[in-house]
Amino acid sequence: MDWGSLGGIALALVGILYGQAIEGGRISSLVQPAAFFIVFFGTVGAVLLQTKPKNFVLGLVMSKLIFRPPIDDREALARRTNAWSLTVRRDGILGLESFLQRESEPFIRKGLQLMIDGTTPEKIREICAIDIHFYEVQQRSAVKVWDAAGGYAPTIGILGAVMGLIHVMENLSDPALLGSGIAVAFVATIYGVGLANLIFLPVANKLKTHIQHEMMRREMLLNAWVSIAKGDHPKIVEERIQAYLQ
Repeated sequence: MDWGSLGGIALALVGILYGQAIEGGRISSLVQPAAFFIVFFGTVGAVLLQTKPKNFVLGLVMSKLIFRPPIDDREALARRTNAWSLTVRRDGILGLESFLQRESEPFIRKGLQLMIDGTTPEKIREICAIDIHFYEVQQRSAVKVWDAAGGYAPTIGILGAVMGLIHVMENLSDPALLGSGIAVAFVATIYGVGLANLIFLPVANKLKTHIQHEMMRREMLLNAWVSIAKGDHPKIVEERIQAYLQ
């Protein structure tokens, strides 16, 4: 569990609500269902309009990484690459078949299979680099869902504010209805700016960090495979991946 994410959201909400209370305002005045529906569903609709459905779904699925980030297994991978290198040095490239049978991650299985098949180091780098590139493109396309939401939400909030003011103008003859219209107008702006800067954009930036971590992890594996395929000494393989463990 990423307690930093939970703590950040909680601190932001407490700060806003406590600040409202300090100023003598009622917290209940920030609860405006009409403003929420305008901002939230307007933003979702705008994002869906510009995003492919599969990217939209993947973006939502990736949001779980905010609270449950992937385990940093680079140290464990370094030990495994050392084992692969020592095995190849001792038993030849076919000795990797026992490791292949125990692997479940598709990217690692692909790299090991390429080495077992006798693929040249240059071809291994070329093939796996293409995989890494398209993985990054797919992941960043999904993260753009949150970036887009962060861009649209404030504008949709302003749209909600204008709609609230239109409602006010329509009821100038009835003072009893003016308060609700004004409340929707201002709260819609709060929802738009708040969702963008407290939720959508921070989520996007944190997911980009996770993507960068996975890219580094895959590049570490690729460099290890190329080094092993070249026949480098296990000590050289180990030295090459040490930079990725900083």
